[in-house]
Amino acid sequence: MIEIDILNKLNAPTREERLANLKEILKTTEFPPMVPQYINNHIHTTYSFSPYSPTAAVYAARMEGLCTAGIIDHDSISGAREFLAAAELVGMPVTVGMECRVSMNGTAMQGKRTNNPDQVGVSYMTIQSVPHDKIETLNAWFAPYRAARGRRNRAMVEKINALLDGIALDYDRDVLPLSEAKEDGGVTERHLMYALAKKMVVKAGKGQPMVDYLASIGLNLSAKQQAQMLDTAYPFYEYDLLGILKSAFVPKIYIDATEECPNVRDVAKLCNDIDALLCYAYLGDVTASVTGDKKAQKFEDDYLDDVIACIKDCGIRAVTYMPTRNTPEQLARLRRLCDENGLFQVSGEDINSPRQSFVIKAMENPKVHIIGHPDDGTYAVDFDELVRHARERGVMIELNEASVRPGSYRKNGRENAAVVLDRCAHYGVKVVVSSDAHVECDILRHRYALELLETVHFPEELVVNRSVDALMAALAEKKA
Repeated sequence: MIEIDILNKLNAPTREERLANLKEILKTTEFPPMVPQYINNHIHTTYSFSPYSPTAAVYAARMEGLCTAGIIDHDSISGAREFLAAAELVGMPVTVGMECRVSMNGTAMQGKRTNNPDQVGVSYMTIQSVPHDKIETLNAWFAPYRAARGRRNRAMVEKINALLDGIALDYDRDVLPLSEAKEDGGVTERHLMYALAKKMVVKAGKGQPMVDYLASIGLNLSAKQQAQMLDTAYPFYEYDLLGILKSAFVPKIYIDATEECPNVRDVAKLCNDIDALLCYAYLGDVTASVTGDKKAQKFEDDYLDDVIACIKDCGIRAVTYMPTRNTPEQLARLRRLCDENGLFQVSGEDINSPRQSFVIKAMENPKVHIIGHPDDGTYAVDFDELVRHARERGVMIELNEASVRPGSYRKNGRENAAVVLDRCAHYGVKVVVSSDAHVECDILRHRYALELLETVHFPEELVVNRSVDALMAALAEKKA
């Protein structure tokens, strides 16, 4: 989390103040090196719901070593210009986009639950890589849908007020000032719960009085939640309370979104017209929540093949996912389906809380031993930085047969793999040779990978799956 005094400056009331403060802060700031595998294309800001203004979000992302970041606010791209300006100041390339909900009426997913915990027949999508000269076009197109959401928000406030004695929310006075609605920012259910959290803190106070108050209205806290409510010094106390209230009250006050959700085919046409990338946001079934913030629930996994077919039929060209929310098995299946159907893949982590990290530090995870086929030229990677970081963490690099064979669907796979091998030899980083077989006849095929190893004179002792003993020894070397 950003130091609170810096965050306050970067969250100043106006965009001009925020950017001016960033310029001053940069005079005494030394950023860490950018890490090529640190990428997050799903960052929310105060233009939907977040503790970070666009300026603060860029600063936080850069402080965590991200090499690129993307703004994705709900129903709004109004924060994009500020995001771009801040990114230019810190010297970080970024993308701009937004998140929206679409009606699946008229498709194979009509009346089915996909990736929306609250409503069937409505799916979350992200609009990625919006051209800078189309920002205003996109924002204007969604203006009537933001207005419709505002009307629904007011109705949900009435339902909140009917649930609780002694606390009353006023949408104009209590909710809207917590948003950037005056600058066409989105207003979400989180804003309603945040306003409610602030009211509760005024009524009950923090610490044990809050624990007792929540119990009095029927909320039984987990040990983790109770510890958060007792941490009165935490500067974002209301955000923790918001999380508790969201789970408890949103199901009770939620009103189905109808007129605020454009049809999926209309959004797909819009994105194609402005040359933006519309992505289906994969959620996946939850049994034991990976992040601890979701109850067990079924989403689209039972008919994921049908979902993929449906979005392709609607003109959607990409899928986005959040790796820490899914199991390796879920991600492997999704990525396979994307590869088979020629869909782009966009990875990011949904940032809207001060307790979240802007980056998935995969190599720091003690269960991550191998980085798979980093050689696809579709994505820019600093191979030297990648391999150096792998050496520091005791992580191996995969040499992938599918990347280096003639006619590979991966861009410049063989050329990039040769560079990776050169860096691995230089730094003494071990590699794993894999077939990446998607059909039975490709299992254990390594012809072109082995030829490349011979061509570049790669040291045999760095190939860990030359024997079972060598592989097991390499796995044991992984640093915690």
